[in-house]
Amino acid sequence: MRLLLTTSKGIEDLASAEVSSLLDRIGVPFRVEEKPLGVEGRVLVEMGEAYYTDEKGRKRELSVATYLNERSRLLHRVIVEVASDRFEGISEDEPEKALRRIEDFVSDLPLERYVKTSESFAVRPFRKGEHRITSLDISKTVGKAIFDRLSRFGTPRVNLDHPAVIFRAELVGDAFFLGIDTTGDSSLHKRPWRVYNHPAHLKASIANALIELAKLEGGSFIDPFCGSGTIPIELALRGYGGRITCLEKYRKHLRGAEMNALAAGVHEGIDFILGDATRLSEYIDKVDFAVSNLPYGLKIGRKSMIPGLYSEFFSELAKVLEKRGVFITTEKRAIEKAIAKNGFETKHHRLIGHGGLMVHTYVIE
Repeated sequence: MRLLLTTSKGIEDLASAEVSSLLDRIGVPFRVEEKPLGVEGRVLVEMGEAYYTDEKGRKRELSVATYLNERSRLLHRVIVEVASDRFEGISEDEPEKALRRIEDFVSDLPLERYVKTSESFAVRPFRKGEHRITSLDISKTVGKAIFDRLSRFGTPRVNLDHPAVIFRAELVGDAFFLGIDTTGDSSLHKRPWRVYNHPAHLKASIANALIELAKLEGGSFIDPFCGSGTIPIELALRGYGGRITCLEKYRKHLRGAEMNALAAGVHEGIDFILGDATRLSEYIDKVDFAVSNLPYGLKIGRKSMIPGLYSEFFSELAKVLEKRGVFITTEKRAIEKAIAKNGFETKHHRLIGHGGLMVHTYVIE
């Protein structure tokens, strides 16, 4: 079996490590490939069959896709890959030719192995890059090819709203993937506990990536710009044993963070403080780890305020941080200046895809 796993750009290595750890626990042989066909935000896993023993001592086959859907914190989708290939030059093809190439490819696949003719199906497309065809074109073409193929074995049923089987067709650049989406129409990063939305909240998958980069070793933790509480809540859901503090300047967002924590069942494990991160030392004497999505873009009224805000915050952070901090922002120049000015050292830097942007992530000590 081959699983195509989707995640945010820039954290493929972290997602790969998480999946490897999860698969090690069930003892299944596997091989992991980051960025298959050169596509960012994708991880491919090839594995053998997995089994578990039920309460009556019987050996049962384990659905690895379900297992990953239930346990992963970094993935967005778990897709059983049917086939993938590179269509050289498809971005320059005339629409009719491009769609014919896709249709011919799909028509030759043994789709009857993946869906019974008694089951309804739908196609969910994803397209990224410069093409002369649209996502809707892909959906119609792939849907027709699947319908025609399954018609050889019975009478296929299409249900666009509530299909029993979801085919996911992705065209990213010249790479094409077709698979069965086991996650469904709602991505895994859309957590069920989110009852309050900050206007610029962080994806839960990215929050967990920042937590991984922090390499927490126990001890106190703070998110000094916690917004709706995504990072502290995800950390608490991991069963973190140290003190977790959520600091937020605006009462509305702090209340929203508490609502989210209550929905997640972790409210008692987090300290919520109404306060200004540029006066951090007034609220805490010291903290081992600090992880935050810094204000930028929608999170701040005037971008001209950012350099001063970062300078004041990192000056305060220098008074209390004992071990390590991880911060994400679009404002590269401002954060690097503030880091250097206040005596911190950058231990790691990477770009992560978030909200249509590639944002800068810094690990400092």
